Amino acid sequence: MIDKLQSFYGFTRMPFGRDLAPGMLHRHTSHAEAVARITWCVDQHTLGVITGEVGAGKTVAVRAVLSTLDTSRHSVIYLPNPAVGARGIHHAIVTALGGVPRFHHATLIPQATDALAIEYAERGRVPILVIDEAHLLDHTQLEGIRMLTNHDLDSRSPFACLLVGPPTLRRKIKLGVLAALDQRIALRYTLPAMTAEETASYIRHHLTLAGRSDTLFSDDAAALIHQTSRGYPRAVNNLALQALIAAFATNKSIVDESSARTAITEVTSE
Repeated sequence: MIDKLQSFYGFTRMPFGRDLAPGMLHRHTSHAEAVARITWCVDQHTLGVITGEVGAGKTVAVRAVLSTLDTSRHSVIYLPNPAVGARGIHHAIVTALGGVPRFHHATLIPQATDALAIEYAERGRVPILVIDEAHLLDHTQLEGIRMLTNHDLDSRSPFACLLVGPPTLRRKIKLGVLAALDQRIALRYTLPAMTAEETASYIRHHLTLAGRSDTLFSDDAAALIHQTSRGYPRAVNNLALQALIAAFATNKSIVDESSARTAITEVTSE
């Protein structure tokens, strides 16, 4: 079916996929601002917290920044699932930087701290610790991250750290028991949703990448998709693709409001 749909609309590739190269991403305002702030966090070797609703594009923005870094000058340590315990985070740091993690946690903590410092001071590379789904971190893990930032009496840190998650992460860090960590955060940014104009531009951008620069989605269809998705990219992708399939199923050359409504019914009834 996908091949027939692609041929019917003259696509060179299917639009609204997740496999876009960083340089092909749609650079709406919130994405561009997130990229700028994350870049600053990396440049300054500081601790940043990036939050946003599910599907807002947090991980996409982080990936866009990491793709531009000089690998000879940066070492990325990416943890997609923090549910590994406090030892797991330190273990991942040591392993990623080429070390053999010590067995006991009491000796693993200074080993991870030293590995970060050595990577920067002796190898000339800035370690970048990225923890996705960081709202799943418990207090012990968050305190462990704070301890990693205690470097040489608060002099310039040898590494940058990004905590990425939904708004609950921001509220969690504000708890009194984590006040010391909260005070060390130099960057906080919450990705807002796209505006209606940005959603329409986002849809056109994906269609252009797929080989269609003319109008394929009606204004009413784009407006309805924006309203239902609330302007969050992942939801826009899902609805736009389903609307495209609905239009194809009824042999329509344009994705109209009716096709968008069919898509919304199918997606929201799951």
